[in-house]
Amino acid sequence: MSKKLVCMNINGKKIEEAVEPRTLLIHFLRENLNLTGAHIGCETSHCGACTVDIDGQSVKSCTHLAVQCEGSEILTVEGLAKNGVLSAVQEGFYQEHGLQCGFCTPGMLVRTYRLLQENPNPTEAEIRAGISGNLCRCTGYQNIVKAVQYAAKKLQETATA
Repeated sequence: MSKKLVCMNINGKKIEEAVEPRTLLIHFLRENLNLTGAHIGCETSHCGACTVDIDGQSVKSCTHLAVQCEGSEILTVEGLAKNGVLSAVQEGFYQEHGLQCGFCTPGMLVRTYRLLQENPNPTEAEIRAGISGNLCRCTGYQNIVKAVQYAAKKLQETATA
């Protein structure tokens, strides 16, 4: 099968690479670019461990082809921290113990980032609905909700400072 050249911006960096048309984005990120933060979980888009942000939308990269990302802006969990400083979302998960085994965490962080872009001050019910496409088998979600609330508050404080 002939490869197709794709060009996209990932975490603020321009990427041009030839890929087979059937290559899933998750495999492109992990195998071609060594961006291994997004995890391969269910491979059916149910668990959300592979969630990345594409052009302002949360996308499960296990069911998205790399060639579909031509010209796109992609944010992975690796792009959340800036200059070695954790993002408000990452800090929230750290401070509020929003993880246990960590398998769902990269997808949960990226989804939380997008959720707070869409709704900077979500209620608990809105948080639970907003992360409902990302499954966690360890935490029971209570600390994840607290982590999102922490991040929302921190982002609001930063915006008004």
